[in-house]
Amino acid sequence: MQFNINKKPKKSSLLTGKTTKVIVLTTVMFTFISYWRAASVVISDLGSTAYYIGGIAETFIGKSAPYFILMVMFFSLAVRAVYIESCGMFTRGGVYRVVKTALGGLFAKISVSALVFDYVLTGPISGVSAGQYLTGLINDSLFHGGINFALNRDYFSMLVAIAIVMYFWWENIKGIEESSGKAFRIFIITSIMGVILISWGVITLLTKNEPFFSHFPAFEPHLTDESYGWLKDIDWIKTIGPLTVLIAFGHSLLALSGEESLAQVNREIESPKLKNLKKAAVIIFIFSAILTPAVSFLGIMLIPDEIRLAIYKDNLIGGIAMFVMGPEWLKLMFQAFVVLVGVLILSGAVNTSIIGANGVLNRVAEDRVLTDWFRKPSRKYGTTFRILNLIAVLQIITIILSRGDIIVLGEAYAFGVIWSFTFNAFSMLVLRFKDKRPREWRVPLNLRIGNTTIPIGLSIVFIALLSVALINLFTKPIATVSGVIFTFAFFLMFVISESINRKKHRQEQKLLEEAAESDNGPALEYFNLISEDSISPETIGSELEDRILVAVRDPGNLKHLQKVIYETDTDKTDIIVFIGRVFRDKQNMLVSQDLEEDERELFSQVVNVAEKIGKPVIPLVVPTNNAFFSIVSVAHALKVREVILGLSAKYRPDVQLQQLALLWGTVQSDENQKLTIRIITEDKEFKEEF
Repeated sequence: MQFNINKKPKKSSLLTGKTTKVIVLTTVMFTFISYWRAASVVISDLGSTAYYIGGIAETFIGKSAPYFILMVMFFSLAVRAVYIESCGMFTRGGVYRVVKTALGGLFAKISVSALVFDYVLTGPISGVSAGQYLTGLINDSLFHGGINFALNRDYFSMLVAIAIVMYFWWENIKGIEESSGKAFRIFIITSIMGVILISWGVITLLTKNEPFFSHFPAFEPHLTDESYGWLKDIDWIKTIGPLTVLIAFGHSLLALSGEESLAQVNREIESPKLKNLKKAAVIIFIFSAILTPAVSFLGIMLIPDEIRLAIYKDNLIGGIAMFVMGPEWLKLMFQAFVVLVGVLILSGAVNTSIIGANGVLNRVAEDRVLTDWFRKPSRKYGTTFRILNLIAVLQIITIILSRGDIIVLGEAYAFGVIWSFTFNAFSMLVLRFKDKRPREWRVPLNLRIGNTTIPIGLSIVFIALLSVALINLFTKPIATVSGVIFTFAFFLMFVISESINRKKHRQEQKLLEEAAESDNGPALEYFNLISEDSISPETIGSELEDRILVAVRDPGNLKHLQKVIYETDTDKTDIIVFIGRVFRDKQNMLVSQDLEEDERELFSQVVNVAEKIGKPVIPLVVPTNNAFFSIVSVAHALKVREVILGLSAKYRPDVQLQQLALLWGTVQSDENQKLTIRIITEDKEFKEEF
């Protein structure tokens, strides 16, 4: 969780009606994004593979690569369906939470270690690919300009990739709102480029003398010894047709990169969350299923083999731009446009990798697997800057070690992608039998026999993923060796960090250790604070004219808050969540600049409720010696329309209303300022207007 807050220590004061000492909690989390922006973040990764997957796949399986890429894109529907089901169960879904719930902490740490490897490689492969395209454009421009000089493609690509990583590292330090906005703009311009590229390429093929379909490559995988990896000396394996197809499919699976990011941005999607998540999934499929296979097909159908493999293997879209019909100057201009758009979307993939890795590691940190040091929020921006620093450093090291070789990066990349998918699918399969809670949505194809539902669709997805994962272990030596080393290193870091956390919490409080070891214990959020000496809409960050105040005090009694969030249009009304911090010691009324443990637990639950629904709230704490008086005083100061409370453990609803009515009369001086008070219980609602 990321919190965008500053702390300004000041002298304390008591809420007396004249001045108010108020502690405001503001957070980047409470800025939710549309399904278009969520889709664009994922597409920045999935769509970016169109720029390099064709050349990588063709290197290992020959000219039939486009067919396998198309298969992978349709298979992505099944993988995405698994993620949608898990996001419906866990707002903070993704591999870690799902695997931990189904299989326990050990497997969760292993799976998330593999996933982080995926994210760490996403940045370098996308950044280096962007560098390759940009270098090619610069060199071609120099050549056509008569300048006999060429940049070294690999080394210049490394510099470009490092610059992109550092840029998006800084954007994410500032928060997801800015970076998702840029992803959306990249998505728009890439869509325009894709329409032009595909249309122009198809028209070019239609104008040729040969029939259009004669240009399509044959569906005949040609695997080399390198394609078989450690299996190259086992001759009988090469005679099994289905196994050959499975190996070829595994070499194309890189096109699925970015799926896990859907689970990471799920928590940021605005209400109605599940509906918008499914809309985002549809947009992702339409975009990626058209652009990625089309680029691979057009590359083979338009560019002669000897030129494609020698010059445009790592620059496929740039090559297509040079072999469409039209005058040379127009093709050169289009190539420049295509390359610049490619740099944008590939840069967006770097951004996606940072967002995804940050989300995953934050989830791990919330469960106290990482030490609190990692979760310390930036004082200025509220983001988990230390985790973002770690991700950026690892990506830059990977770029340097790769020396700009896109094929090496592509090979290593496959490990984290397939194993994170496999762990996630198996865990969701286990949860179908282990967790009987109703699902908002399920992967289709479920056979009901009596009281038992057999998840046929989910089982098929898992078996397919496991088969490819096992095949890739033996056919991708680079991926296996590098993936195992990296996964083990991160797993070891998690184990050591978790051990430090347990020891620390055992020393501080035994109960905290027990909560940390419990799968059901909620993780507490970390908050920074803004302290103000007076209360007004401006000081709490309320920009809308219409406001309602929801008083909370028990983390187990937030039904009234949940109901209010569901029924309120937060585009028109600000929801202010209020805690009255009643002084326990009447002689000591100094105000702590930090949340107390019970307040932190309460606001952690408030965060979970708001996040689950996908609507923003404004949380604040008001120190006081009278909770009821502070409620009406804050309501008056903020000019709220309604005050909503839950059922009190001390007072009957009619007594609560009476007390609040009397106190309201003492604070309000404007008879035109009306207030409605609602008390919401499990089965009733009490309402009074003043």
